Amino acid sequence: MENTKRSSLTYWLLFLVSLATLILMLIYVPAWFWIPLPFVLTSFVKALDWM
Repeated sequence: MENTKRSSLTYWLLFLVSLATLILMLIYVPAWFWIPLPFVLTSFVKALDWM
């Protein structure tokens, strides 16, 4: 149980960092915002334990 909780926390942190990266890229380099998009979506799905 503890390992699952720690793994979920890691994925939530990855999600937040990649989301911040996505937002910054959307503001400063809008043509390249799709680069962090797979990281945002994958970490979100793994944080919710859907995969």
